[in-house]
Amino acid sequence: MVHAAKVRALLKNYLDQRVLFYKTRDDRQLAQIDAATSQLETDLWSTIQGPATAQPTPLITIAVTGMNDVLNSRGSTEAAWVNRIPNAAWGLMMTIAIFCNLLIGYGARQGGARTALLLVLPLVISISFMLIADIDSPRGGVVRVRAQNLTSLSRSLYDH
Repeated sequence: MVHAAKVRALLKNYLDQRVLFYKTRDDRQLAQIDAATSQLETDLWSTIQGPATAQPTPLITIAVTGMNDVLNSRGSTEAAWVNRIPNAAWGLMMTIAIFCNLLIGYGARQGGARTALLLVLPLVISISFMLIADIDSPRGGVVRVRAQNLTSLSRSLYDH
């Protein structure tokens, strides 16, 4: 029972650090969160490892598997945040945008195009690029990634 209470307390602290990971924009605070999270992972694993090796029952095996999934989820999340749109894809999108605008300009030179319509394509492409770049950088910009599942879990743990 002593181990269960310690694991619960460590998991609450771990959850708090994971929620902070999503909320912060400061690089120094992010480094502190990373260090605290790594220490908590070490503490969690060492706390559960002792009882698991002493008494390997099916219930403890499930607990160890669950803890492993918790610790693996951090790596998956951070890998997803690091994966960005490659520079080659940005170059391709810019090339397409430039050629589209050149074709619009060439068509306007032939006559018959209104000035207001000539501004639509560059405006639409600019807005599209802005949104793509904004989604590609989860810590900055207008579109923010929120950890809804972690926040609701945190609220339910602290309400009880």
